[in-house]
Amino acid sequence: MRRSGRPSRLVPESRHDPRTRPPDPLVSAVPPAAPVRVFLLDDHEVVRRGLRDLLEAEPDIVVVGEAADAREALARVPATRPDVAVLDVRLGSATGGDHEGVEVCRELRAELPELACLMLTSFDDDEALFDAIMAGAAGYVLKQINGSDLLNAVRTVATGTSLLDPRMTSRVMARIREPEPEKPAPSRALPGELDRLSPRELEILDLIGLGLTNRQIAERLYLAEKTVKNRVSSILGKLGVGRRIQAAMIAERLRGTDAGRPTA
Repeated sequence: MRRSGRPSRLVPESRHDPRTRPPDPLVSAVPPAAPVRVFLLDDHEVVRRGLRDLLEAEPDIVVVGEAADAREALARVPATRPDVAVLDVRLGSATGGDHEGVEVCRELRAELPELACLMLTSFDDDEALFDAIMAGAAGYVLKQINGSDLLNAVRTVATGTSLLDPRMTSRVMARIREPEPEKPAPSRALPGELDRLSPRELEILDLIGLGLTNRQIAERLYLAEKTVKNRVSSILGKLGVGRRIQAAMIAERLRGTDAGRPTA
């Protein structure tokens, strides 16, 4: 039986050859992912420039704006519509308070609920951390973080996932489990101004009475020294005294009567 010299092809060659295969309409119709849009707020130009250089070196991140103070940020962020705002917790304003960046976060979140705010700070401060959480921040990291971790933090909060620096997680959980201390009842033997002090201020007043400096109090309570300084000024004002030694004498009376001393 004679065989034909023509080779048999059961399947057209074009179905096997990728060069002749038509493009898959489902694959070709998928657009590339849009880059993460980031806004920067920091009162130090060198820091902003370093952050911009780090972020813009990534193909999936674009910096859409920056500001040096709260006023600029509150005006520019709504106009640039970023996905993520990287906000310095402490700005250089003399009137904005110790956690001015947190207040910016609170105002921006009220206007732009979809905005993810990533708080960036040089200080390991529990008070600022919890203020940031209450303001709706998506994450809180220290400026000591390395570049790759910061990039991952930006990408993480951009997806809607909350982020906390791992070193802070255990303290956060402990603070959440810790019941809010009850404010002590004022003693008739003590100045009535004590009733105006918060539990934290009473705790600081007690440590002032023990002779601790602001730095020592900051280390004892895991606060920034500037935070303690501001709290001490507030305490003196509420007690109506002008000198630290006068506050220490009041603290001594607190210990002597065992009234108003914060419990452990």
